[in-house]
Amino acid sequence: MKHVIALDVGGTGMKAALVAQDGSVLYEARRPTGREHGTDAVVATILDFAADLADEGRARFGRAPLAAGVAVPGTIDEKNGIAVFSANLGWRDLPMRKLLGERLGGLPVALGHDVRSGGLAEGRIGAGRGVDRFLFIALGTGIAGAIGIDGRIEAGAHGYGGEIGHVVVRPGGPKCGCGALGCLETLASASAVSRAWAEAVGDPDADAAACAAAVEAGDPRAVGIWRTAVEALADGIVLAQSLLDPSTVIVGGGLAEAGDTLFTPLRAAVSERLTFQMPPKVVPAMLKDTAASLGAGLLAWDLLSMEVTA
Repeated sequence: MKHVIALDVGGTGMKAALVAQDGSVLYEARRPTGREHGTDAVVATILDFAADLADEGRARFGRAPLAAGVAVPGTIDEKNGIAVFSANLGWRDLPMRKLLGERLGGLPVALGHDVRSGGLAEGRIGAGRGVDRFLFIALGTGIAGAIGIDGRIEAGAHGYGGEIGHVVVRPGGPKCGCGALGCLETLASASAVSRAWAEAVGDPDADAAACAAAVEAGDPRAVGIWRTAVEALADGIVLAQSLLDPSTVIVGGGLAEAGDTLFTPLRAAVSERLTFQMPPKVVPAMLKDTAASLGAGLLAWDLLSMEVTA
């Protein structure tokens, strides 16, 4: 069975798979990232995990993987295979493609951004399958996105395409980690909802999932917090709709786990704000937390295809 290695490196854990050419998962595994041991230990863990996956492929299928794909957070230089910066994992200018290629005996390696890789997978084998133009939004610790056009992800001229979390929806609003005021992620990320709900109930451990449950129970404090997040997210989507005109908006990440508690008011809020624009379908992501690893696998297969045609 022909296969590639797929790795999604997160702040606390890694998800990995051996992926067939059609995107199906042949084997999957998870492992802690180990960031508490420092950056060098994180890099060693990634390389060891990839080598173990290669051994697993040889044992299961009697052949070596054909390539590897790795999705990482932060700023990346996809063209040169460099993980430029990650605040959570502590690296700067890490030659990820070179290091992985050497550890894997010269295998071709593709490097991708975690959210854009997730968007690629959603577009090809998930909620955006068959859609020629979509916007993927991940509502997690922050908010990030990916612009899908004809089966590929548009990274932009400088690699920041899809950063909808840093669209200012409330000028003069809360200060964002990027330095701006009123960015979408300061109001509508899972972290923003968690902070607001924790403050409202006086419990530092209260989170967005608890807020969603309180919304369903009719708690007016939760309803107000939820409305603030939904309205900000709707404003961001309408802005993106005016600029990009996607036919579908795919929403994933932790906050999307609230299901209809999020999607019913969000669809209504988007519709209320549209004037001349054609309304997009607003749908939940399908691939959950496996999207980025599957996307990394697809990047690896794309790399092989480019080498064949070159």
